[in-house]
Amino acid sequence: MVTVDQVLSSLKKVVDPELHKDIVSMGMIKDLVITDDKVSFTLELTTPACPFNDDIEQDVRTAISSIGVADLDLRITARVMEGRAISMDELIPDVKNIIAVASGKGGVGKTTIAVNLALALARSGAKTGLLDADVYGPSVPLMLGAEEAPQVLNNKIQPPTVEGIKVISMGFFYEQSQQAGIYRGPIVSGIVKQFLTDVQWGSLDYLIIDLPPGTGDAPLTMAQTIPVTGIIIVTTPQDVAMNVAVKALGMFSKLNVPIVGVIENMSYFQCPHCSERINIFGEGGGRKISEKFDIPFLGEIPLFPQIMEGSDKGKPVIISDPNSIQANALRKMASITAGRISVIAAGLNSSEMPTDKEASALSSIAGEQKNGSSS
Repeated sequence: MVTVDQVLSSLKKVVDPELHKDIVSMGMIKDLVITDDKVSFTLELTTPACPFNDDIEQDVRTAISSIGVADLDLRITARVMEGRAISMDELIPDVKNIIAVASGKGGVGKTTIAVNLALALARSGAKTGLLDADVYGPSVPLMLGAEEAPQVLNNKIQPPTVEGIKVISMGFFYEQSQQAGIYRGPIVSGIVKQFLTDVQWGSLDYLIIDLPPGTGDAPLTMAQTIPVTGIIIVTTPQDVAMNVAVKALGMFSKLNVPIVGVIENMSYFQCPHCSERINIFGEGGGRKISEKFDIPFLGEIPLFPQIMEGSDKGKPVIISDPNSIQANALRKMASITAGRISVIAAGLNSSEMPTDKEASALSSIAGEQKNGSSS
């Protein structure tokens, strides 16, 4: 019969590929029991959406087998790590991670990415919320086919749950879907702050915030009101979109908000007849940002009509066609994002965040934009 020390010693050889620490030191082994020749324990992963979960499980089984254990009762669960500063935790105390999705300009598919990211995380088993902070042109309710209106209970806004996601948006409060949002900056800031602090989000692993494009009032309010785990920058391949995305990076670097990574949307079109890859909007804008500023590249999302059609019909592709190439690409992006959030939450991201020199370079480039701030 093996001993507890032998089991733990073998498991210390299993290292989380992203956190670069062994699973024993990370406290991922729970309820270890040895009875005769049987070993049982729970492997508690850092997120149900981690792209390396299957690899970690296989490494655990191999490690236990290497010490002669043939009867292993392995239970696998996940507990998402918290990646927010404790100093402001009282504002939304039960939300572990806040992920804002931003872009330098409109038209790059930022909201589509935010919606599908939230759906993918929720379908992995994570408790997820989605805040539409685009006060001027909210489109999240339309993309999700949401019809139930929020309610107010005990002076708190109760967000409706759509496809397993708690959702809030100004789109719920307009009398007609065509009604325009006409607000000055201070009002926009007040609405965003209210959505952050006056909504009963409850216990969430991830709160996804879909920011309006640009570097205006909403992103500033969000960054200055609550401790944000990190920002995702969405761009398209062409240089124009890339240059404006750098402007957004510069703003968040000045505010000391961690950068989760960059996503390149509409990367290419794959011909349905010959499978040829066609780079309609150019090539490599997201990777250029990633390499130049040492920012993680979270993935490239191909240009598929089904993605647009799903959003227009209120049935995102992850729901309407979950086994499609495009849905798989979006889920992969969500898994990589979840892994990056675990890294940030574990405090191991210092070498991956922009250095002071890189932050200065970002700010310098942002300052060279001729039009200044936009929203």
